[in-house]
Amino acid sequence: MDAICIIPARFASERFPGKVLADATGRPLIVHVIEAARSCGVFARVVVACDDDRIASAARGAGCEAVLTAPEHPNGTSRIEEAARVLRLEDDAIIVNIQGDEPEIEAVPVRGAIAMLEDPDLAVSTAACPITRREDHLDPNVVKVVIDQRSRAMYFSRAPVPYPRALGQATPLRHFGLYVYRRAFLGEYVRLASTPLERSERLEQLRILEHGHEIGVFVAERGWSGIDTPEQYDAFVARRRAGGAG
Repeated sequence: MDAICIIPARFASERFPGKVLADATGRPLIVHVIEAARSCGVFARVVVACDDDRIASAARGAGCEAVLTAPEHPNGTSRIEEAARVLRLEDDAIIVNIQGDEPEIEAVPVRGAIAMLEDPDLAVSTAACPITRREDHLDPNVVKVVIDQRSRAMYFSRAPVPYPRALGQATPLRHFGLYVYRRAFLGEYVRLASTPLERSERLEQLRILEHGHEIGVFVAERGWSGIDTPEQYDAFVARRRAGGAG
């Protein structure tokens, strides 16, 4: 399936303001994300949807399209919906949301999540991988997802779900910041009212479940971590340097 990648990026991050422009590697973080998206080899088009001219300039300097969007969007999905309107994308377009702070995405989960939308009954999909460390299962910054026997999301949470009574019985899954949508659903999403669980967990995908829609979940063997803090960015820079890359 042909897909378009739209990367939502905003300047005002709560824990790390301006992180998408951090450039200790010699290139802004957003450029690393663009390069990682391109390396997946599945996108007909990669676009950055941002709220700041400096981010747009960095993206365009890397040869990437950039769309300036309103600064007040409540989440990345809303920002992508505006970009899809500006770009005049058709209702049947497949749009992949890769977060602007995830420069280490891998192709397999992206391809798997896209393939899930071959099911005509699905309008949204995402990806996850097994959690192998107990500290990650307990960490509220690691989002967990519980799925049913059809690989549909039952719930997303910052809490340690399923309850860690016996990890050998139900493998906990870490959710990636990756979403695949049919363009038409994006228009529906922004019309849905915010929901109690969405606000409680601060997880935008719960709005979809609370309104009765399904989310397919592709489970990969391994995943990646996003960058939320300066310390996580420093660790990313160290990994790049250790690997001989800038």
